[in-house]
This record gives sequence, C-alpha cells and structure tokens, in this order.
Amino acid sequence: MFLTVANLAKSKSKYILVRMLSEAGTGYSFNIRRARLGEKLVKLRYDPFVKNYVLFREHKKIRSL
Repeated sequence: MFLTVANLAKSKSKYILVRMLSEAGTGYSFNIRRARLGEKLVKLRYDPFVKNYVLFREHKKIRSL
C-alpha cells in the first residue's frame, strides 16, 4: 500500500469548543461544543451572579475537537 499526500493530510474536525460570555456584564462564562459550520451561538442560561436567566453570546473559539 502506497502512502500518498492525501492519506497524510489532516482533515478538519466537525466541532469546535467555544466560550460563551454573559450579556449581563458579570464576566461569567462557560464552554460549549458547536458545529464548525453552524451559526454563532446565542443561548439563554442561568447566571449565578445575577441569579437569573440571561443571554449568553459566543465570545471566542477555544479549540477544535
């Protein structure tokens, strides 16, 4: 079996790990996995600093999975 450049090339992963940051301005964040080709995430989650549900927006990419 012959090794070719195509066999040695690394394929891109389907998912990336991103940091979600609270829109309440508390600095609370969490990490979540999303599809690489998907839209940027906006989620409604609980923020323990304000003790309420607030919007979390995707802040930055952390790594590929």
